[in-house]
Amino acid sequence: MKKRMPRRLLPIILTIILFQTMSAQLQAPLPKETEAQKAQRLKWWTEARFGMFIHWGLYALPARHEWVKNRERLTNEQYQKYFEHFNPDLYNPREWAKMAKAAGMKYVVITAKHHEGFCLWDSKYTDYKATKTPFGRDILKEFVEAFRAEGLKVGFYYSLLDWHHPDYTIDRFHPLRPDNEADYEKLNAGRDMSRYREYMKNQVRELLTNYGEISIMWFDFSFPGKYGKGRDDWDSIGLLKLARSLQPNLIIDDRLDLQEFEGGWDFTTPEQVRVTRWPEYNGKRIPWETCQTFSGSWGYYRDEYTWKSSAQLIELLIDSVSKGGNLLLNVGPTARGTFDYRAQERLKAIGEWMAVNGRSIYGCTQAPDEFIAPPNTLLTWNPATKRLYVHLLFYPMNGLWLKDMADKVKYIQFLHDASEIRFQPGSGEEANNLWLTLPVQKPPVEIPVLEVFLK
Repeated sequence: MKKRMPRRLLPIILTIILFQTMSAQLQAPLPKETEAQKAQRLKWWTEARFGMFIHWGLYALPARHEWVKNRERLTNEQYQKYFEHFNPDLYNPREWAKMAKAAGMKYVVITAKHHEGFCLWDSKYTDYKATKTPFGRDILKEFVEAFRAEGLKVGFYYSLLDWHHPDYTIDRFHPLRPDNEADYEKLNAGRDMSRYREYMKNQVRELLTNYGEISIMWFDFSFPGKYGKGRDDWDSIGLLKLARSLQPNLIIDDRLDLQEFEGGWDFTTPEQVRVTRWPEYNGKRIPWETCQTFSGSWGYYRDEYTWKSSAQLIELLIDSVSKGGNLLLNVGPTARGTFDYRAQERLKAIGEWMAVNGRSIYGCTQAPDEFIAPPNTLLTWNPATKRLYVHLLFYPMNGLWLKDMADKVKYIQFLHDASEIRFQPGSGEEANNLWLTLPVQKPPVEIPVLEVFLK
């Protein structure tokens, strides 16, 4: 006669089985897929082309850059006043979502936790979170619901750095970094990165379990080298496997220090730069997205005045798409939970342009090499419709030439109002080129676009 297992042991055994299953998943190789499978997984993101970044945290209160704790070398005790006064009473994510949608954005990424360590959600693993401030609410819960209601895909930014956590070792970017290198060891006595790694994994599990489908995970950032941190410090492979196991369709950036690992990242992230050509890795073009600010700061910075104009931002979007990439444009909300008036003005202007010219952005990419951009223009190309878009950055007088296009064009129109643009082939040395006759006066759009229908 077989002995029955005591019922009290059943939960313990199930827990052991679950732990062994998860351990086996994390010890397995990184998930592999074909190029075609990856392209299909990234398809929505590649076609979207335009997203909103949101940097929001306690640094909105000092309002002098999101790295204020680092720059001013503030201790946790000195920084605590911002936690105690965090109460964004005007926070209305539905308004944020409507502004993002009206601007033509298709997805959003918000800083669930930035380097300061403050969490916008009700994490079980810390009290350093929005629900413990005077505000007292789970910011991410309301945020996710509001943006999904407007049809935008939702992503989370999660900082690998944490200037508040007691086990995060002091490195060259830490606010408490010493002036004397010999003091690092003394300052890090008692700090344990293995405990911090477990903390990170627990929080990533929360973010990818408690808020439904998450489309993007934006980890930030690795800085290997002397008094730095890289893949081993984060257990980047373990973090990535965990994220993939919880959300297999997740799109992940390239800041885990896993560039040479197959499946270690999905897209590269040139920050605050205008690339000169489509980025490559090992000689192959790769998916990419540039993250950019309206001004010189990611977080709300009251007195920062180097704001880009609406025309510059629209040109930045066009330029990114013209080289096969995306633009993730950042907003840093105020400490009361509103968008800065300057951000609202620019979002409105971008939205007005996108409302009539979005066809030259969505689903578009770099034009084939056979097409030559006229001076002061940028080209985008829709491979599905086989249409070429000529963006007139500097409006020409009377018209412009399209080189080597005399026998390729069926019809041309302004995109904003679908009004015809007349054209004719040149003669002599210009016989292979097309002359486009344009109105003398620039149309009432920030950057006019010509839509070229090919034969």
